[in-house]
Amino acid sequence: MRGLAKVKIVKRLLVTLTTVLIGVVIVSAVGIFSWWNERPPAVLKAEVVGTLETPQGELPHATLELGIYPSPSGKVAGPRTVSSLQSELLSAQPFFWPSSNLELPANSAVTITFLQFGGPMGQIYNEYFAEVHGSLDGTMKWNGKSVKRLKPTEVTHTFTVYQYPESNQPEFFLNVPLPINSATAKMDKDGYAVEPQKVEVTFITGDPGSYVWNCQFPCGDMYQEFGGAMQTRGWMGGTLQVVA
Repeated sequence: MRGLAKVKIVKRLLVTLTTVLIGVVIVSAVGIFSWWNERPPAVLKAEVVGTLETPQGELPHATLELGIYPSPSGKVAGPRTVSSLQSELLSAQPFFWPSSNLELPANSAVTITFLQFGGPMGQIYNEYFAEVHGSLDGTMKWNGKSVKRLKPTEVTHTFTVYQYPESNQPEFFLNVPLPINSATAKMDKDGYAVEPQKVEVTFITGDPGSYVWNCQFPCGDMYQEFGGAMQTRGWMGGTLQVVA
């Protein structure tokens, strides 16, 4: 009887140990899956194309292009999502493309070209973000024309770069208002403007540093339209690294 009792105890221990090990494997697998799906988007690096004469002298000149789309489609898949539910919730929300994880060269003149494919979305709450801030000469080019600001009703998104609180790295602030396509603009079958609004802005980077950027236009959902794509990694905000 004692031998039988010992066998039962051993079996229970083995079952318990096996259950724990299976649980560890499952938790680890879920963790790895979540990490893989929530990892930052691939880095999009600005390309040095020559030099540019600036008030600070002749500097290396780098360029970068970003598209802003009103929603994912078969044509432009959009950023990664972590679940089918999240994919469904974000299926009609905007995003920057091809990446929100940006890298720029330090101590350089950088020109970013934005192609805005979406239509009207309302009006920006804070008119400060309808103005250009931090560019080389305080202006941006909108379809080839130099402007310092947009009307609040003309803004559909912004590209706003700022540094982390209490940061000891070089100060960096940039705000670029991005204009709407009119309600009568010709759209393709995916809802993208056939002739998108084109914005070009040039600014100067300082020494290396790590920054964040986001859209200051309420273009998401939930509370005050600042949820959804506005708070999801890779969609309407990201990181900006200035590197040597």
